Amino acid sequence: MALNTDKNLKLYYSIKEVANMLNVSESMLRFWEKEIPSIKPKTTGNNVRQYTERDIEEIKVVYNLVKVRGFKLAAARKMLRENKTGVDNNARVMEGLLHVLDELKALKAQLDYLS
Repeated sequence: MALNTDKNLKLYYSIKEVANMLNVSESMLRFWEKEIPSIKPKTTGNNVRQYTERDIEEIKVVYNLVKVRGFKLAAARKMLRENKTGVDNNARVMEGLLHVLDELKALKAQLDYLS
């Protein structure tokens, strides 16, 4: 078994780090935890939340449904319950498209600078 020497690999992220990643409040993440059964971060003895990459991916799916697509939380919960795979795929596609959009905006800014 090889030792992983990647120093950027983290097993757990704090609630503050996850909130900063998605530009949402910590209280919103705690609320989503209560409302969406699939979001279950590990908690320490002091009730400190520790999010894994899988937890973050789950939160990104909820973020896409609620913040990007404008669904109510109850509708998002229903969609996750009824068609989890389709919702996951749509979230990945949307995240990729938003990344491409950001790159296009950066290219346009560079072209504007050159003209």
